[in-house]
Amino acid sequence: QVPLVESGGGSVQAGGSLRLSCAASGAISSTDSNACMGWFRQAPGKEREGVARISGDGRRLYYADSVKGRFTISQDNAKKVLYLQMNSLKPEDTAMYYCAAGRRGWYGAPCPALFGGYDYWGQGTQVTVSS
Repeated sequence: QVPLVESGGGSVQAGGSLRLSCAASGAISSTDSNACMGWFRQAPGKEREGVARISGDGRRLYYADSVKGRFTISQDNAKKVLYLQMNSLKPEDTAMYYCAAGRRGWYGAPCPALFGGYDYWGQGTQVTVSS
């Protein structure tokens, strides 16, 4: 069973919206308050960067400065699905987007910032924004 499966990528014009989904049925427990999930992205020729992350209890949220006010991360713990609502998309948002799942060290701690701090990741979904 593949732990994480992303969907929802595509091609849009600048200013448009997309909603990414990540099915995590094989990666996390819906009752684990220390579970962490995040979205990362990697553009050609650039390093992978964190976009947004959320703790299992929903209390710890993080957004990269470049997406604050435009992207919203959310989760449905019962369905084990992670979402990324992306509005006001810009050409610089063009990248392969990856979902990741893991755990934080203790309750209340922030979720891991780096992709390597997660235990599972998906195959990625491409987002292309044209000007």
